[in-house]
Amino acid sequence: MPVTTPRATGTLQAAVAMTLLGCSTGVTATFSSYPVAAGQALRYALAAAILLALVRRQPRLATRPTPRELGLLLALSATGLFAFNLLLVTALRHTDPAVVGSIVGGTPLLMGVLGPLLTRRRPAGRLLLAAALVVLGAALTQGFGHGDTTGVLCAAGTLLCEAAFSLLAVPLLPRLGPVRVSAYTTALAVPLFAVTAAFSSSPVRLPTVAELLALLFLALLMTTTAFLLWYSALSRLAPEHAGLFGGLIPLTATLSGAVLTSTAPTPLQLLGAALVTAALLLGPPRPAKALAKTPVEAPAEAPVPT
Repeated sequence: MPVTTPRATGTLQAAVAMTLLGCSTGVTATFSSYPVAAGQALRYALAAAILLALVRRQPRLATRPTPRELGLLLALSATGLFAFNLLLVTALRHTDPAVVGSIVGGTPLLMGVLGPLLTRRRPAGRLLLAAALVVLGAALTQGFGHGDTTGVLCAAGTLLCEAAFSLLAVPLLPRLGPVRVSAYTTALAVPLFAVTAAFSSSPVRLPTVAELLALLFLALLMTTTAFLLWYSALSRLAPEHAGLFGGLIPLTATLSGAVLTSTAPTPLQLLGAALVTAALLLGPPRPAKALAKTPVEAPAEAPVPT
C-alpha cells in the first residue's frame, strides 16, 4: 500500500472540510428562519454532546488544560463561533451575500500573513501569491454585490473571526489534539448563545420538520465532522497553507447551487474556479521542519460521524 504523508493527509482533510462547508449553504439558509441565538445553542449543544463522547475515548492527558489553554479556548469559542455567527447574520441583513462572501473570502490572504508572523516566520512569497489568487477567484465566483456601511463592517468582523477560528487553535493542537479542541470550544459556545437567546426578543419555538433536519445536518456534518477534519488538517499543515482551502467554500457553494438548480455557471464563476484551482496547485510549500518536530495527537483515534 502507498505511504501517505502527513501533509497529503492534511491537504485532503482541509479540502473535504471546506467542501462540506461550501456545499451546506442551502441547508444553512433553511435554518436561517429559526431564532439565531437559540438555533445556534441547539446546534452546538448537540455537536458538543457527540464530541465530548469522543473525548472520553481519547488517551488521558497528563495534566488538565492550563489557564492559558483555557483562555485560548474561550477566546476561540467567543470569536470563531459566537461572534462569527452573530456578525455573519447581521452582515447578511445589511448587504448582499456576494459582499459578505467576497470579504470573508479574504481569509486565506489574512492567514497567509498572520500565520507566519504569529510563529515568528517570514510570510512566503509563493503562498502570498497563491492566497491572492484564492481571494480573487473567490470574489469572481461569489460576485461583488452591494451593501451599506454596517454590513461591510460586520463582514470585516466576520473575516477576523474566521481567521481567529484557525489561528487561535494552532497553539492548542499539539497538546490537546483536534478532538479536544473541537469539543471544548463547541461546549463553551453553548452558554454564550443560550444567554443571548434568553435576552433576545425572538421567542423560542419548536423547529419545523425542515428546520429540525437542517439542525441535525448542521450539528453532525458542518460542526462535528468539519471541525474534526479542519483541526486535524491544521495539526499537519501550516495555517497559511491550510487557509488556502477556504477558497473552496464559495467555489463549491456556487457549483453545488448550479447542480441543484440546473443552472450553468457563468464565465466569471468558471474563471474564479480556475484561479482557486491554480492557487491550490501553486501554494503547497516544502514541509516545515518546525511542524514536523511538533508532536500531535493522532486524529485517526477519533471516528468521524457520518
